[in-house]
Amino acid sequence: MDTIYTSSGLVAGGKLFNSLFSIPYHTAMILGAASVLVYTFMGGFLAVSWTDAFQASLMLLALLIVPFLAFLDMTSIGSQVAWPKLLATIIPEGDGFVSLGSVISLCAWGLGYFGQPHILARFMAIDSPENIPKARAIGTSWAGLAMAGAILAGIAGGFYFCTGLQDAEKVFIFLVQKLMHPALAGICLAGILAAIMSTADSQLLVSASALAEDFYRARLRPGASQRELVWTGRLTVLLVCIVAIYFARDPESKVLEMVSYAWAGFGASFGPTIILSLSWKKMTRSGAVAGIIAGGLCVVIWKNLHGGVFEVYEIVPGFLVSTITIILVSRLSKGPGQKEANLFEKSLSLL
Repeated sequence: MDTIYTSSGLVAGGKLFNSLFSIPYHTAMILGAASVLVYTFMGGFLAVSWTDAFQASLMLLALLIVPFLAFLDMTSIGSQVAWPKLLATIIPEGDGFVSLGSVISLCAWGLGYFGQPHILARFMAIDSPENIPKARAIGTSWAGLAMAGAILAGIAGGFYFCTGLQDAEKVFIFLVQKLMHPALAGICLAGILAAIMSTADSQLLVSASALAEDFYRARLRPGASQRELVWTGRLTVLLVCIVAIYFARDPESKVLEMVSYAWAGFGASFGPTIILSLSWKKMTRSGAVAGIIAGGLCVVIWKNLHGGVFEVYEIVPGFLVSTITIILVSRLSKGPGQKEANLFEKSLSLL
């Protein structure tokens, strides 16, 4: 899932440079990957944290400015023309009702936050527990403003490009070019690049940390030196980046589709485990591992099924299956059933 998430960022970077500078997609995508790889490879967690803070600020600025200018421009057009046209982009033709499955799927995106390693890692690295409330307030405020800005930018794009775009994922780029002076447009377009880089570098770093610490040192080389672990992590970053470039080679790839799949995989696998580990004291190791496996498998299977109820976003069944599995296995692996629990843990260790 880390690789798919990273690939989505590379696809977005390729589309951005292709649209702005007419650079061939593959060249643009490789250049974007190389820029992220260099500072992640050399600077590690500290470099990624500092760059992410700056990139998040730039991204938020762009997401607030563009919708504001768009709606200001609509006002200047005139209410008799602008607002009916805007409402037509929000309310679909016909009966105007959105299916229950679509509503559930859209709301379920919020569940993914609980299981995103690149987000949770920032809270795990906080310097003091006393700063957690402040970090929570900053993180929640940023997310709320950024999501609101992105939604409003999409609505504004529906107004300005009501006849449709060949690639709807470039709507923010076209809005910036339409509404702004080139100097200001460059800053806002840098916000797109900031979003791409901040996600890609975080995914690369999480992959490197997981392999170096949780697999290499824990299982292969318990006595590995810090220098050895650093180079193991760097090689992991390079390997994941190469695989991500391979997955991102198709210029027709949809960024949102790739992100939604990876988001669901992380959210359904790790989200219930994180929540229950903090709120339910009876959760066991066996339950946690079983929930992670069950949630991930459910997302993969559900994604490949179509029609009817299977059109619901795969994070919904994945999250439910993972939660139920954790509760059931945790109850079975305690008390009189300890013998069966030990057998179950041995089975899981073989996977």
